[in-house]
Amino acid sequence: MKLIRFPDAGQRRLVFYLAMEEYVADALGEGFFLWQVPPTVIFGRNQDMEAEVNIPFCEEKGIACYRRKSGGGCVYADMGNLMISYITRTTDVSLAFRDYLEKLCEALRGLGLPAVSTTHNDVLVGDSKVSGNAFFARPESGIVHGTLLYDVDFSMLARAITPSREKLESHGIKSVRQRVANLRDIGLTLSMEELRDYLVRFFCDGSLTLDAVQLARIEQIENTYLDPKFLLGKSLKKR
Repeated sequence: MKLIRFPDAGQRRLVFYLAMEEYVADALGEGFFLWQVPPTVIFGRNQDMEAEVNIPFCEEKGIACYRRKSGGGCVYADMGNLMISYITRTTDVSLAFRDYLEKLCEALRGLGLPAVSTTHNDVLVGDSKVSGNAFFARPESGIVHGTLLYDVDFSMLARAITPSREKLESHGIKSVRQRVANLRDIGLTLSMEELRDYLVRFFCDGSLTLDAVQLARIEQIENTYLDPKFLLGKSLKKR
């Protein structure tokens, strides 16, 4: 699998990377890349933004909020959260998750962390969740995208997202904070840059750099995530 690079190394908003996933899936068929964003909340395709996101807190703290086109739960990301995009030539959700999670767990075990995957497509080290993942099917490829908690600000996470008590209790936990852990706090000694380099070496056997025309197409796709009807979803219907 190829590492997908783009020449503009400047910071992009989260939905640019989601659009980049779509472009790679549709135009290239497969690829891998890593990314980080300033404090941002991303919620699933079918979620009610007002029920899942502490909107007043996010507005106060300047935390961006976006909806993704895949399912799954609400996620808080900051520069301590390494985001992983894995695009594969299969639309079989079970196969895509299995292949990706097996590789990610193997990579983490290679760093001395006893990582295992769960039926919810999370990755645990011990009893702590260090990665959550979702799937988005394209016509001929599948996108698995997920988190890898390296040094996330959990105090911000706990206030930015507001899952219902029923949802937490269904997973046997009492709070968002209880179920997650940063890799740097549970035995990982690599720096963020060292971790990024390690994962690229583990997953990739070469690289491909996108050109200006391809970047322009990605930016067109990015605009679909910014449409208020898509972003607000159920919340828009309430107004």
